[in-house]
Amino acid sequence: MIAVVDYGAGNVRSVMNVFEAIGPNSILTNDPDILAKSSAIVLPGVGAFGDCMESLRRLKLVEPLNELVLHEKKPYLGICLGMQFLAQESFELGVHKGLGWIQGKVELLAPKEKKFRIPHMGWNDIYMHRSSSLFEGLEDSPVFYFVHSYHLAVDKEDANAVTATCWHGATITAAIQKDNIFGTQFHPEKSQESGIKLLKNFLKGI
Repeated sequence: MIAVVDYGAGNVRSVMNVFEAIGPNSILTNDPDILAKSSAIVLPGVGAFGDCMESLRRLKLVEPLNELVLHEKKPYLGICLGMQFLAQESFELGVHKGLGWIQGKVELLAPKEKKFRIPHMGWNDIYMHRSSSLFEGLEDSPVFYFVHSYHLAVDKEDANAVTATCWHGATITAAIQKDNIFGTQFHPEKSQESGIKLLKNFLKGI
């Protein structure tokens, strides 16, 4: 069973629709007991970092996520904001503490040329830095759909966790894999065939 975490953020339903379409038994939940029974956890997200982290705390989900993912090694896939939550802290509308599973900070995009607008919205190529099971069977520079103004700047201590980047006037972390922890800044649920293939790859590993 795939548990998609429901904490009041946007785009959760579209993620559920894709999982239901590709076949696995999936459930939308914020119940820690159901998360514990699941074979994998997916945490999507669209919204402000601080507000959404506060929702996770209010629902008493942070400690169960730490236990299940860090200690029990349950597979985790964070999508967009769900990947940014991996950071130690975010500077979006203040300073907010993240889950701290990845050494790094969430910062405002800073393109070096004015032609690159914020938010970074639309289709973009990604460039692989190392192999990752998420991208098996995809072309060398697959195209995915992005919508974001902030990005996860990974510190050198966890640089090896970065599996893919993209370019939008600056280098952006596009995907992460650290042991059982996966993250994508792009939205696989909005990325047509490449996104469906990526989600199927995630399911193959659980």
